[in-house]
Amino acid sequence: MNVSFVRPAVSELMFHLFERSLHPELFDIRKRDQIRQPDYSADIRICDSGHLVTFQIGDSIISEVVASRGQPLPDRNERFHRRLKGSRDESIKCGDKITYHMSYQVEKLSPEVFLNMHEELQNDCQRAPISHCFSSPNRLSPAALSFMQTDVWPHSLLIHAFHTFPEDCAIVKTQSLFEL
Repeated sequence: MNVSFVRPAVSELMFHLFERSLHPELFDIRKRDQIRQPDYSADIRICDSGHLVTFQIGDSIISEVVASRGQPLPDRNERFHRRLKGSRDESIKCGDKITYHMSYQVEKLSPEVFLNMHEELQNDCQRAPISHCFSSPNRLSPAALSFMQTDVWPHSLLIHAFHTFPEDCAIVKTQSLFEL
């Protein structure tokens, strides 16, 4: 008997950056939040396998995506894509208006440690401005969680994202800083 999970295996995840907007129809959106500041706007979405963040200053747009390897995405204006594994930091100047800094970490934990961390993250999830608790595949398994914390300033936006993958006992953490 096969049990289907909402989320892909954590080993299938990719981190993408585009210098363009992406059609939200490409993703199964679970939650959405918008941030509006005088000099920029951001659209933040939690998706089945991760998230989509679109950051815009005037006509300059960048989109950050955490999605499965099989997710259909365009090739046009993709700045980079990386397999989510271990940890990584990068900084990129996008056009003449946006500086983008990212950091990610994939933690694979023992089942006991994962359950303790998952419980702590459930509490954080309840206080987060954007969060989603996925359906559990069975009554004995914890449900996958996603939540995103934002720090909003007039000339920058910092986003912390957390995604749990109970079937892999893994937690994906990303931190993205968008600066004018």
